[in-house]
Amino acid sequence: MVEKKNAHQIVLNARSDQKITTQTLIKNLFSEFFELHGDRVSGDDPAIITGVAYFLGQPVTVIATDKGISPAEKKARHFGSPTPAGYRKVLRVAKQAEKFKRPVLFFVNTAGAYPGKSAEEKGQGEALAECLLTLGQLKVPLMTVIFGEGGSGGALALACGDRVYMLENSCYSVLSPEGFAAILWKDRRLAPEATELMQLTPTALLKAQVIDGVIKEANDAQTLEAIRAILEKELPKLSALSQTELLEKRYARFRKF
Repeated sequence: MVEKKNAHQIVLNARSDQKITTQTLIKNLFSEFFELHGDRVSGDDPAIITGVAYFLGQPVTVIATDKGISPAEKKARHFGSPTPAGYRKVLRVAKQAEKFKRPVLFFVNTAGAYPGKSAEEKGQGEALAECLLTLGQLKVPLMTVIFGEGGSGGALALACGDRVYMLENSCYSVLSPEGFAAILWKDRRLAPEATELMQLTPTALLKAQVIDGVIKEANDAQTLEAIRAILEKELPKLSALSQTELLEKRYARFRKF
């Protein structure tokens, strides 16, 4: 049974610097991780880490957002908010995974896509839309674990696959509680009240069938073991499906919404 918490506290926990890091996830869940860089168009966005690895002996493609740890890293990675180059890198690596028949595993912790002027000038909206369209039709298993913030289209673009799980101290919503409060009540200070209305907690999203499960969160070792158990359980099921079955089930999953 997942412990019930105040929605605002869950958001604060999701944003906490004590949250398990992207590097910890990759280092401990996978072996022989080899990072892939660049979108082959304009550059390499450090807010998105991609690569190939083994999960319990099975080749997989890993795609993760990274907020960074040090102040310099956080600034360089836009605090985990990907630019168009990041989403184009996602597409490049995902298509490669399809070519070599590797499942794709996404790990998401982002407040949303980078909202700067430069990102808009370089096609942020198009990059997000292309992720949704292309990943939704990818002919290999896709699994997403939201382990911190799952904000707006920046997170949705990485969560349009066959299974979506959330750590219990994470959130997933169309916009931030502060943005919601500013739009609805013209007062960002009412963000705590907004969290209760937005139904952005793992428990609420599981009840609405937006996600497939909630992963118990404790110290890093226990959290890693819980994530590993979910991947070990679900990946063989998805890999056993034919391409036709996989796409039909994915289509049916999203038609519910």
